[in-house]
Amino acid sequence: MSKVISRLILLLICIVHLVPFYLLLNMSFKPLTDTSSKWQPAAAMSLDNFSSAWNEAHLSRALTSNLIITVCSIVLVVLIGSFAAYPLARHRTKWNNFVYMLSISCLIVPGLTILVPLYKFMVDIGGMNQYWAIILVQVTFALPLTIFLMTGFMGTVPKELDEAALIDGCSRYSIFLRIIMPLLKPIIATIVIVLGVQIWNDYQFSVFFLQKPEVKTIPVALSGFITQYHSNINWVAAGCLVAMLPMTIAYLLLQKYFIKGMADGAVKG
Repeated sequence: MSKVISRLILLLICIVHLVPFYLLLNMSFKPLTDTSSKWQPAAAMSLDNFSSAWNEAHLSRALTSNLIITVCSIVLVVLIGSFAAYPLARHRTKWNNFVYMLSISCLIVPGLTILVPLYKFMVDIGGMNQYWAIILVQVTFALPLTIFLMTGFMGTVPKELDEAALIDGCSRYSIFLRIIMPLLKPIIATIVIVLGVQIWNDYQFSVFFLQKPEVKTIPVALSGFITQYHSNINWVAAGCLVAMLPMTIAYLLLQKYFIKGMADGAVKG
């Protein structure tokens, strides 16, 4: 009996998660002339929504902006986060513990609470509508979680590896680059997936700091389809399907490292 109940609960959870995907697919392929309920399957499948969303929202340009911001941010986050986490994981001094606690305490700071001073700062330094500025913002907000996960994961790597390498004549930099970094693949994959999706879908910073059409990201570009006087949900659904493809492919390629990285990084942190 308990197995039946647990399977029913699992089935219910699956249905709850699949309903949004059904609505997204149904609306993206439903022609604009079909005004039936969004729950009702489309009488005829059409690709017009994809072509309209691609042309009207300039998704090719928006995809380029997303790729530049996401790739550059993730590369910087991985490099800076790993360099910061190595001494924090290997040397548990009072000062390092203070720096670690200070870093992860930033996780509880909502981005919107500092949006106004951050906007003023961006205007002062000429960072409006600049890729380097939004990348700097994304890296700043992604680093606390990166340091938390990487410090926890490096804690699972035996210190005897460092000691053996030191005896063989390696410097600290060589140990980090030649021994520690290759072992970080699971946690790097986790960071790429978790923070990559977060940066890829970012709206709260992009809508304020990337206002020119040439640098708009996909969420901001698609938001133009929903205004006070009209909305085109079908085009938004088609655009969302196109936008989710790159991160879905990245997840499928890195999924075998994902669970291991999350478990080791979080539990040991």
